[in-house]
Amino acid sequence: MTTTRFAWTAVFVAAATLMAPAIHAKTFKWSSASDIPTLDIHSQNNALGNGIHASIYESLVYYNSKTFKPEPQLATSWKLINPTQMRFTLRSGVKFSDGSTLTPEDVIFSINRSMAKTSNYAVYAQGIDKVVKVDANTIDIMLKSPNPVLLNQLTELRIMSKAWSEKNKSTEPKDIKTSEESFAHRNAMGTGQYMVKEWQPDQRLVLVTNPHYSGKNPTNVTEIVYTPIKSAPTRIAALLSGETDFVLDPSTQDLARLRSNSAINVMDGIEARTMFLGMDQHRDELPGSNVKGKNPLKDQRVRKALYQAIDMGAIKRVTMRDLSQNTGTLIAPQVNGWTKKADARFPYNVAAAQKLLADAGYPQGFEVDFACPNNRYINDEAICQAVTAMWARIGVKAKLRTQPLVTYFPMIQRYEASIYMLGWGVPTFDALYSLQSLLRSVGAGGDGNYNVGRYSNPQVDALIERVKVETDLKVRNELIEKALVMANEDVAYLPLHNQVIPWAMRKNVEVIHRADNRLDWRLIQVK
Repeated sequence: MTTTRFAWTAVFVAAATLMAPAIHAKTFKWSSASDIPTLDIHSQNNALGNGIHASIYESLVYYNSKTFKPEPQLATSWKLINPTQMRFTLRSGVKFSDGSTLTPEDVIFSINRSMAKTSNYAVYAQGIDKVVKVDANTIDIMLKSPNPVLLNQLTELRIMSKAWSEKNKSTEPKDIKTSEESFAHRNAMGTGQYMVKEWQPDQRLVLVTNPHYSGKNPTNVTEIVYTPIKSAPTRIAALLSGETDFVLDPSTQDLARLRSNSAINVMDGIEARTMFLGMDQHRDELPGSNVKGKNPLKDQRVRKALYQAIDMGAIKRVTMRDLSQNTGTLIAPQVNGWTKKADARFPYNVAAAQKLLADAGYPQGFEVDFACPNNRYINDEAICQAVTAMWARIGVKAKLRTQPLVTYFPMIQRYEASIYMLGWGVPTFDALYSLQSLLRSVGAGGDGNYNVGRYSNPQVDALIERVKVETDLKVRNELIEKALVMANEDVAYLPLHNQVIPWAMRKNVEVIHRADNRLDWRLIQVK
């Protein structure tokens, strides 16, 4: 089978024409660098976790992996009763893995749970006022105002059992910022095609077929074994030996060797995920900095100096080995609202950066804390090491510290990093998700839920509020562009690149490559 080098224009790449399910059941063994942070579906909004949760739980609608349009899942149909009322007809006969029947009350409970104070999923419930039962098979979602992306948002709001949650004292999501655990953190019970047999954090997760599953399921996989392996050489060795069937994140330095191996297939595609650096623009003094009594990162000139000191050409060529797409904005080209104007980068220019620092009052630079994950994104730690060296050329001494995913994200959400790395995927494929999460001032209902540098611009906030409710696509996209351009001029963030995602698998595995970097469990075949 020939491999696809880059899927620049397509949302997905098919490994092969999908075959009918085989007679014999198969185990699918796969790996990536990090473990999921939790099994609680409304706790930590993490792409790896969300993808695995989608094998255990279902949502009202879910994306078709070929068209990326929402299609029925727990809902069989929906219609707009009026601009602020959407009616959903539920699929009959749906059961949870314990045999209990899905009811409208479960849907109402789950959507309300996603809006709880401890939830990271309120951004997906943006615009929802309440959910009401119409009859035994029907619910209405009542909106505060028209919401043009409601269906896209609902693809990430999975449904859990109200009775199970109450019985196990898990009616509120686990607060990911604390170490306190709930039953739903380590256990799961959904209507999806698989259920949890075993989860040993940082060791392995085993899923087996849900005997009560009633959805579409052409796959021949009856058991899934996920093993987080932080070491890239060890992950690749496991794939080459047949210990695993699939690696979600092969290292860039191993790709040439993998592509030349007749037993391995490598697939590439641009992920709808943008890598960037955020900066604390809130504190009056940065912890650990040698600048006392003020915060250099509050100065737009300092932020622009940091931006222009980063040689993205070198990072793309050397660190990423060309498996990246440099960007000047916070969304990837597949996301609605992306424009060339918004994507324009400030040029790499060390002299200009040094002048900006001098003009801001820091001719000798300064010391600053710099935090990065070391097992979440492609070459995350190596990118941060490269940036640290580049900043040193202009006198900025970044004190780099790296952490694994499970401790890194709670840390930055507690506002404990001065400069931090984040990779932002867009499950809704609409810019509002990024605008609201990253640029909107921190507030309620998902506003600024990952704006951990606490950037705030009232004009940007006003534009985002209009984007939330505008139904005219042309007008709405103009508002999106204005907000993104304004944020660029403010240097709200330091954009780096859009990830190109290579997947590596043994030749007996067939999958569809998705721009959200998750597997569609319904379509996997192991021959």
